Amino acid sequence: MSKTFKLILSLALPQVAGGLGALFTFSSVRDWYLTINRPSWNPPNWIFGPMWTTLYVMMGIACYLIWKSEHPKKKELMILYFIQLGLNALWSPAFFGAQSPLLGLIVIIPLWIMILTCIIQFKKASIWASGLMVPYLLWVSFATALNGAIWWLN
Repeated sequence: MSKTFKLILSLALPQVAGGLGALFTFSSVRDWYLTINRPSWNPPNWIFGPMWTTLYVMMGIACYLIWKSEHPKKKELMILYFIQLGLNALWSPAFFGAQSPLLGLIVIIPLWIMILTCIIQFKKASIWASGLMVPYLLWVSFATALNGAIWWLN
């Protein structure tokens, strides 16, 4: 498999995961989400699209760097990556699709743990792959706090 194909696939997969999640988000953001109590520090809705798109590109590059590496634990590292990507894809259906901040928390907490695990483990194969996951962890940390606050307020 060529490096170019690996790069394209690595960049596409997180975008697909995000796109699937967006299917659940769009309708709820226009109705249910507007009716629930949110903290005063809730960011404007327009910020989420550009932020997630950027993070998905960074995640994709991290995936590519691991995939193309010669690290003996590459397969295990890729499994970790896909577990966190799966949890990422589940959060929007849980929070927005089910309209359940509690279910969102049940998904986002293990997601946060898996992102941190990826950062720690990726460092063994690629310092760059590890570093590219840090902004994602920071954003999901904020999202976890926001999700928790929304659950608490409702």
